[in-house]
Amino acid sequence: MSNENTAIDSIAEDSVTDIPTSTERFLTFMSDGLTIGVSTNYVTEIITNHTITIIPLVADYVKGIINLRGQIIPIIDIRLRMGKPSIDYTSTTCIIVLNIDDTNLGIIVDSVQQVIDIDKAQISPVPTENHQELINGMISLSERSVLLFLNHEQLARVY
Repeated sequence: MSNENTAIDSIAEDSVTDIPTSTERFLTFMSDGLTIGVSTNYVTEIITNHTITIIPLVADYVKGIINLRGQIIPIIDIRLRMGKPSIDYTSTTCIIVLNIDDTNLGIIVDSVQQVIDIDKAQISPVPTENHQELINGMISLSERSVLLFLNHEQLARVY
């Protein structure tokens, strides 16, 4: 992947208004047909076409590291981390760079969708008997679309 950056600010500028404290802004993205959201509080930037340096002896979902303006950032493929099959990267594939508790991490996603405001009171737990390690909530956005929320604390511990 080479060096083309897209700032999260350009996506979020469309709706710059006062947001109630019960509402949180999420960046939504697609991975294996699922719509997933991560709080924009953790999103640093979105990058495309960046070269990933492969590192040996790591889990298969750890794709390697990138050097982003002098910072070494580990990169994981969120699709592989969720146990889904690998696919070839396309023109919509990108890396979302997150900063979680002063830890930088990049996640490879199929495509970025949009930034949306969600009332936190409407987020439901994931209805499953075994605790979902990476997903900690969900909300129905329309008849067919369910938004799953990344558990950012668990995500920061995956590599």
